[in-house]
Amino acid sequence: MIAVRSVPSGRFSSYRSLAFALALGFAGATLSAVPAHAAGATYSKPFTAVAAPIQGELDKVKKAPDAAAVAALKTKVEAAIAAATTPDDKMAAGNYGIQVGGLAQDNALQRQGVLLMIESGKSAPDMLPRLHFYAGNFAYEMKDYDAARKEIDTAIASGFNDPDAFIIMAQVLQAQKQDKESTVYLKKAIDAMTAQGKVAPESWYRSALAAAYGANDYAGAQPLSIALVKAYPTTKSWSMAIVVQRDLAKLPSQDTLDLLRLMARTKSWTEERDYGEFVQAADTRRNPGEVKAVIDAGVAAGQVDASKQFYAENLKLANARIAMDKATLPGLDKDARLPTAKAATLAGAGDAFLSYGEGAKAAELYKLALDKPGVDKPVVLTRLGIALIDSGDYAGAKAAFLQVEGVRKGMAELWATYADQKAAGK
Repeated sequence: MIAVRSVPSGRFSSYRSLAFALALGFAGATLSAVPAHAAGATYSKPFTAVAAPIQGELDKVKKAPDAAAVAALKTKVEAAIAAATTPDDKMAAGNYGIQVGGLAQDNALQRQGVLLMIESGKSAPDMLPRLHFYAGNFAYEMKDYDAARKEIDTAIASGFNDPDAFIIMAQVLQAQKQDKESTVYLKKAIDAMTAQGKVAPESWYRSALAAAYGANDYAGAQPLSIALVKAYPTTKSWSMAIVVQRDLAKLPSQDTLDLLRLMARTKSWTEERDYGEFVQAADTRRNPGEVKAVIDAGVAAGQVDASKQFYAENLKLANARIAMDKATLPGLDKDARLPTAKAATLAGAGDAFLSYGEGAKAAELYKLALDKPGVDKPVVLTRLGIALIDSGDYAGAKAAFLQVEGVRKGMAELWATYADQKAAGK
C-alpha cells in the first residue's frame, strides 16, 4: 500500500527569509526621522515616541548580529506595534515586525507584521495578494490551519497563482485530514509549475498521488500516475502508478494480468505480493512460460523464496508444461488461419504467442481477431498494443492502446505512456 505522505515541510523553510527580503523593499517604512521621512505620512505621537529609535538600532544589529540586542529590539518593536493606531503607524510597525521577527526567528511576530501591513491599507494593490500569501504561510507554520486556509484562499482569489500558494494550501488540507481536497491543490501546483516551463519536484507528484490513493480517489489518482511516470520515468514511479491501477481500478483477474505485464516490462516489482499476484493472474496451466519467467525474476531479485509451497508448486507445474505448451503453437496458428476461425480462437492463439514473447506473430493474430464478430475489443486491443511493443512497433502500440475503452482505459493509457517512452529510447 502507498503510505499517505505530506509534502516535505523543508520545502517551505525559505519563506521566513523571503518575508524578510520583502520587508526591506518597502518604502516609507523606516522611522529614523519620522516627520521628514515619508511625505504625507501621518504618524501618531505615541507611536513616534516608541518607534523613532528602532531604525538606527536595527541597522546596527544587521551589521553586527547579537542575540541580546535582537531581544531588546524585539521588545521595542512589540511596544511600537501596541502603540500603532494610524494607517501609517501600522504600515511602519508591520514592516518592523517582519524584519525584527526574521532576525529573532519569531514567526508570530512576522505574521503580526504582515497582518498589520494588510490592515494599514497602505500596501500597494499588487502587493496585497503576496502579503496574504505570507500571512497564510506564517499561520501554517504556527499550525493555525483555519487562518492559513483563509489567507491563502484570499491570495489565490486575488490572482496570486504561484505554485507555492497551492502547495501550502495542499499541506493545510492534509493537516486537516482532507486528502482528496489536497490533491486538487497539489495538481494545481504542478500545473502552475509546468506553465512556467519547469518540471515540478517529484515529491509534489508523489504527495498528490499518495493523497488521492489515501482517499481512494481513482479519478484523481489515475491522471496523476500518468503525469508522474511522464515526468519521472523511474522504476519507483512505475511501481507507484501500477499499484494505483491495481488497488483502485478494481480490475478483474485477466485485466490485472495485463497490468502486471507492464510491471514486468518496467521491472518495477517492489514486493513479493507483486510476483504472487502475477502468478495467480497468469495461471500456470495457461501461461507456464510467463509464470516461470516471473518466479525466476523474483528469485534473482531476492524477493521470492522458490522453496515456498506456492512458488515451488507453480514452478514445478510450469517446468512440466512449457515444452508441451510450446509444441501446440503451430497447431494454434493453423487453426486460427481457417476461414471459419472465430474471434476467441484468434485471440487465444495470439495470447499463446504473446506469452512466449513472439510479439509479431501475436500482433498479427490479434489484428485478425478484431475483424471478427463477438470480439472482446478492450482485451484484444490491449494485448495487441503489448504485442506491438514487444515487436518494436511503438507508434502502432500507442494507437492500439488509445482505442481501449471501459474499465481497461486507465491501464491502457499507462501502457501508451510506456510505448512513448520506448519510442524515445527511455
